[in-house]
Amino acid sequence: MRVDRVVPNLTVADLRRAVAEHSEVLGLRVLMDHGWIVTLGDDDGHQLSVMTEDASAPVNPDVSVFVDDVREAFAHATAAGVDIVHPLTDEPWGVTRFFYRASDGRVINVGTHTA
Repeated sequence: MRVDRVVPNLTVADLRRAVAEHSEVLGLRVLMDHGWIVTLGDDDGHQLSVMTEDASAPVNPDVSVFVDDVREAFAHATAAGVDIVHPLTDEPWGVTRFFYRASDGRVINVGTHTA
């Protein structure tokens, strides 16, 4: 399994304000906007996501880790006995993902783009 990308996720109260602020301060542009999560980025591949409330999971993740094989990652997570807080799910927006809670309490979103 290969990690392709790691993106911090900031939970915010006002999505549009956060997008405007980070775009202005950091010079990032909108790469994806689902209405509840917006990913900002630059030409070098750096990304930052801001979100209000996850569309299908019971908690918001602190970070998203995109891998080449999410099913393999899920098998590793299950074998490690970590707390799976969102099951392996094929999401309607073209991502297969699961969330686990790390021992420090942080929630990690592990996913693969399918579309």
